[in-house]
Formats: sequence, C-alpha cells, structure tokens
Amino acid sequence: MNKRNFLVVAAAAGVLPVTSAPALAKTSAGGPALLTVAGAIKKGNRGPLDAALDQMMVKHGVKFSEAFTLDATALQRLPSITIKPTLEYDNKVHTLTGPLLTTVLNAAGVKTEAALRLGLRAVDGYNVNINLADAKTYRMIVATHLDGKPLALGGLGPQWAVYEADALPAFKDKPVKERFALCPWGLYFIDVSPV
Repeated sequence: MNKRNFLVVAAAAGVLPVTSAPALAKTSAGGPALLTVAGAIKKGNRGPLDAALDQMMVKHGVKFSEAFTLDATALQRLPSITIKPTLEYDNKVHTLTGPLLTTVLNAAGVKTEAALRLGLRAVDGYNVNINLADAKTYRMIVATHLDGKPLALGGLGPQWAVYEADALPAFKDKPVKERFALCPWGLYFIDVSPV
C-alpha cells in the first residue's frame, strides 16, 4: 500500500486528525490534512474546529475559528532543506528533510517578522511552546522524511518539528537525550499567537 492510500485509510479509521469533508476538499490536492496551522494566520482553507469530528484536537484542548491545513502534497511542494542531527533514539546521525518551519508558517500567511509564540502539538498530546525567534535561530524544520523515506505515523511522523542540534551552540554540548525537548515528533497542529 502506498503512503497516500495508507493515510487515507488511517484517516478513515480515525487514526489521523479528522477534518470535515469541506476542509479536506480545500487542502492542496484533496488529501487528508496532516498539519493544521491556526491562530495568528492571514489565510485559512478550513473553518472552525468541529467538536463532533475533530476528536483528537478536542481531546487535546485545541480551539480555533479558522485554520490553514496542509496535506502531504502541499508539504512536499514547499522548498525543503536537509539537516543531519544525531538522534537520541539510537545515538546515530540521520538525514532529515522538510521545509523550514517559517516556510510552513508563510504558507498560512503568518507574518514571520512579528514576535510570535508557537504551540507545537504532537499526536500523543505532547505540546511545546517556542518563540518564533528561537525557531528561526535554530532553523527548525518540519521534517517529512528520515534517511530518504517518508516519516511514518506510529514512528516519528508524519511530521517532526526538529533542528540540527549537533550544530547549535544552545544544544551541541548537552547530552543527546537532552537536546530535543523542543522537537515534537508526530506534529499535527501549530498554534500561532502574539508574544
């Protein structure tokens, strides 16, 4: 089964964040929304949180009146970069590829020169708050691929907000297991708000 079919089946089974049919139709290629950006955005392609159908978001306390969603195709169309951090899970260097977090935010119409706070939420409920200025300094990406393969749901995907900790003064001298507290894997929601 290819990734697109897996994601469609997973969404239908209730494994992925569910959005209403009109919201799905408005993503770039009509695939299931894999990443939702809400809050201080300038353009949206889906309406408010649906308390009946957006069950995972509701359980995680997510709220929004409008959001911008990206499916796998939309994320793949964004310019991407590659980083090579040593990962805490196996203490090995891996290649991660995906768009800069700021590129994703720009796609949602976020003014990335403003002082903003980003709430990064993962499918397991892990939630991290980071200032946009720090995310820029760390050149944080929304990784979609690990070692050339798409990140899998049930692994570290389908997206991972991550930076190249080995090269950053704020993290490189810390033990590997302490470098990634700001990096939620399984990223599915970004809340943008003024600082």
